[in-house]
Amino acid sequence: MENNTLVAFRRDIKILDATIRDGGIVNNFSFTDDFVRKLYLTNVKAGVDYMEFGYKADPDMFNENEYGKWKFSKDEDIRAIVGENNTDLKISVMADAGRTNFKRDILPRSESPIDMIRVATYIYQLPLAIEMIEDAHAKGYETCVNIMAISKVQEDDLMKGLELLGKTNVDVIYLVDSFGVLFPEQALRLTQMYKEIADKYGKKIGIHAHNNQQLAFANTIESMRAGASYLDGTVSGMGRGAGNCHMESLLSMLRNPKYRIYPVMDFIAAEMPKIKESGATWGFDIPYMLTGSLNIHPSRAIKFIKDGRNDYSEFLKELLEDN
Repeated sequence: MENNTLVAFRRDIKILDATIRDGGIVNNFSFTDDFVRKLYLTNVKAGVDYMEFGYKADPDMFNENEYGKWKFSKDEDIRAIVGENNTDLKISVMADAGRTNFKRDILPRSESPIDMIRVATYIYQLPLAIEMIEDAHAKGYETCVNIMAISKVQEDDLMKGLELLGKTNVDVIYLVDSFGVLFPEQALRLTQMYKEIADKYGKKIGIHAHNNQQLAFANTIESMRAGASYLDGTVSGMGRGAGNCHMESLLSMLRNPKYRIYPVMDFIAAEMPKIKESGATWGFDIPYMLTGSLNIHPSRAIKFIKDGRNDYSEFLKELLEDN
């Protein structure tokens, strides 16, 4: 691993913008092409390494009339935004284990504008996830695996799962704090666990954090210090529930001169107020803090907010009774 201080910079660091994918959960993936194109051009100017366009959801499972196009991230829709993508920015999509017809809908890399497939999986789905990883690798893609909800996984099971993944052709193994539960010292220790396997098998480590306890940025920094080199962020932190690590915070912290924060500042000023005016809501709120502190899926908090409730004490009692 290269220089690990916050004064110098590490050349192995890669930033991935997950705004369209994780942020799409907030607005049902209803971004306009104009918004997505402007974000793409912003990422190019800012030196961002990867832009995730959305999910590769199976249209046989999800009604295409009920979602925006980035729930499905068809190659032709991506091409309409990026053309041949003759830039240094790479394109990724997320394929959920059990929700993607990967053999049909993920074409060979030579026929697609996509560079990287990120497989999202729960620990119990690892056999399927490994099949998806190997399929994407054989088709010529870079590959990542995101093990979701690790705060609910027994450490022994997690280590066994990491060992299984280490033996595959996956390039990057992501630590994912799905519920926004982790504190920085936990993110540090878990990254050290992941890195032990990564070093053994020649893999990279990534971090995808949620902001339920206002710790997404801190957890990302601690994971980076422990050796994670793929760092996820979203513009204005836009993402499910409490949102994610803010892209602009990462760009302001990293010392690599290839990254430029000014294009992102301009994009936020021009475009993000429109997104909020459209009714999309995300970001830290007490209900998300409560589900995060109790290691509970944020769906309960999302419903609480949608119902217009503000009886926080009663909500905490409900969570404690059910937990």
